[in-house]
Amino acid sequence: MHFHVITLFPKAFDSYLGESILKRAIEDKKLKVSFYNPRDFADNAYKRIDRPPYAGGPGMVIQAEPVIKAIQKAKGQRPKVKIIFLSPFGKQFTNSYASGVAKKFKDVIIVSGRYEGIDARVKKVFKMEEVSVGPFVLTGGELPAMLLIDVISRQVKGILGNFGSIEESRTASPDVYTRPESFKYKGKLYKVPKILLGGNHAKIEAWKSKRIK
Repeated sequence: MHFHVITLFPKAFDSYLGESILKRAIEDKKLKVSFYNPRDFADNAYKRIDRPPYAGGPGMVIQAEPVIKAIQKAKGQRPKVKIIFLSPFGKQFTNSYASGVAKKFKDVIIVSGRYEGIDARVKKVFKMEEVSVGPFVLTGGELPAMLLIDVISRQVKGILGNFGSIEESRTASPDVYTRPESFKYKGKLYKVPKILLGGNHAKIEAWKSKRIK
């Protein structure tokens, strides 16, 4: 799986991609993340890519042409690419959506905006899908892009190691426990639910299902 991220701040991804499962997947060449900064495609000496919005309003808008060039660079000659335009007005991102992307595409371009957004004409140049990670607005698209990379990546066999670790494919309780079986804190005893210690898998699965509800 190869993610191509259009962003003004590629270094914002360093800490998350440099740890744990995603780091290992990148090192094992099961996952690749490339960055394309629209500033690198600006046609002025100052690498400026933002301008005031037409018709007025607060903030600045990222110009279309540098973003278009960045997307084209990411797309290259690849015949089958999924282009996702992050937007609070897009369709809701879900595990089901992530699974569908992982099954159908090896290359995913994520367009991550900033400021007041990106000139809407970008969406007319390329076939892309507007996606939202939730009913809220962030200062930029870097966090949503990281979220997409994480959720889609874990749908790819080999990245989690044990594919059974995907919670949505099994009955996973919101509460989990490990050793010790019991401990005291400020005089009160805290114990693991007895049903989890009995080894009756049918009863355990039924218990987990009730906890989800």
